[in-house]
Amino acid sequence: MTDMPAVRVADVSEADFSSAVLQASAVRPVVVDFWAAWCGPCRQLSPLLERVAARHADDVDVEQVDVDAAPGLSQRYRIQGIPAVKAFRDGAVVAEFTGLQPEPVVERFFAALAPSPADRLARAAADAPAGQREALLRDALEARPDHPVAALELARLLVDAGDEAQALMLLQRLPGSAEARRLAAELRLRSGGGDLAALRAAAAAGDAQARLAYGRALAAAQDAERALPVLLDAVRDPATRAEARAVVLELFAVLGEDSETVRTWRPRLASALF
Repeated sequence: MTDMPAVRVADVSEADFSSAVLQASAVRPVVVDFWAAWCGPCRQLSPLLERVAARHADDVDVEQVDVDAAPGLSQRYRIQGIPAVKAFRDGAVVAEFTGLQPEPVVERFFAALAPSPADRLARAAADAPAGQREALLRDALEARPDHPVAALELARLLVDAGDEAQALMLLQRLPGSAEARRLAAELRLRSGGGDLAALRAAAAAGDAQARLAYGRALAAAQDAERALPVLLDAVRDPATRAEARAVVLELFAVLGEDSETVRTWRPRLASALF
């Protein structure tokens, strides 16, 4: 079989790595070549990788990281020798090799990353008309019950259809997914809504359970700045501590660990608990 033309492999910086590799690998595998311009074996491997990548262009993405320009990534992934080639799926390294390898070895490396039947069904669902997506996603989950893309996308469809209970059951299959945890937390918070004026009045009258309900309702409305002070007061009360703490953690999950609000309030939660 005649080789396809080589593909051009893009350079990825430390700033781009999360989106170009970790997030992208939830859709299909991403192979990363850690290299440097001064490295002779790297210069030999690069065109070989490009040739093999061209034969798998429909199934696998390839990126390149200059170790001199990205020392943080080199340290994070413990790069001790180059070229170092790592394959990512769902944000994690699933295969790797170090050093210049013959083309048949590199070909087998790529072939092993080919999408599973569940991967192909999830990809087909993304491109399918709206009326066909649910069936394709359910077929993908029949093939792999914890498929991260299929479970998350089907959960979103179920939320749009008003079936939040089934969506939550699906999201429980993805304990390692930050996005699944965020969506599940948002759904659980939604059940805490209510008449804010009435709840505020009852909380002001000193009713501990009303204070907790008021904080939960504010959290359900994603009004974090007003919800967190109320909820921390509830955390300080032994009668509502456990429930209030759980609501605060759900709100943190919705906001995300990178949120300035979470960074500000997490130490305050610890102080309220102890």
